[in-house]
Amino acid sequence: MADNEGLTPRVFIVRHGETEWAKLGRQTGKTDIELTPLGLKQVLTTASHLVGEEKLLDPAKLARIFVSPRKRAQQTLQGLLGFHLNTIQSNGIEVTTTEDVAEWDYGEYEGLRLPEIRARRKEKGLDEEGKVWNVWGDGCEGGEVKDQVKERLDRVIAAIREIQAPCMRGEKAADVLVVAHGVILRAFVMRWLGYPLEMPLNMMLAPGAVGVLSYKNNSVDEPAFHVGMALPVE
Repeated sequence: MADNEGLTPRVFIVRHGETEWAKLGRQTGKTDIELTPLGLKQVLTTASHLVGEEKLLDPAKLARIFVSPRKRAQQTLQGLLGFHLNTIQSNGIEVTTTEDVAEWDYGEYEGLRLPEIRARRKEKGLDEEGKVWNVWGDGCEGGEVKDQVKERLDRVIAAIREIQAPCMRGEKAADVLVVAHGVILRAFVMRWLGYPLEMPLNMMLAPGAVGVLSYKNNSVDEPAFHVGMALPVE
């Protein structure tokens, strides 16, 4: 049976726009940094093209929103939905601000660039000869490890599936929006598909970008992601 994209619920994942630290390649977890002017423009441009009635992300079809508590994510949500956000909330659609979708806690690596982290670990003898550190498998000193991240993301995914399971054939609006951060959203995709976080799967998600997850064959037991998605036909 072919997927019915007009009916099957979707999960939109949106990365916040550019920040000064992201622009410099500095690991940004708990640091509460705001969007740059360009970062806000990235979000507004995404919104103008993709958000609205009969567009890719139709606010009228949302059943729930999850957003990171960090300023950069909160600003992104406001810029993305604009006036739609007040309507959504007045209609009783829950907007959940939660640490469960906050960025990976980098601990002692906060603010460092990738080469600096790897050099630091080499000096401390934390990595075997020839091994290169990556956050997915190794976690962060004083911060989170993969199992902690997996636990909180799995909690969100379980809540989403509970919302969407009764709506696999469009019984009611059940799209979900998650506004968060680059690394945690890539981890979210891994867990959505049931993959371990350390499994090698190169992914990219640009600042202000939108990814789309859903299900094959209108089945909640077949989570999938859209490699490409056509825009709605007017």
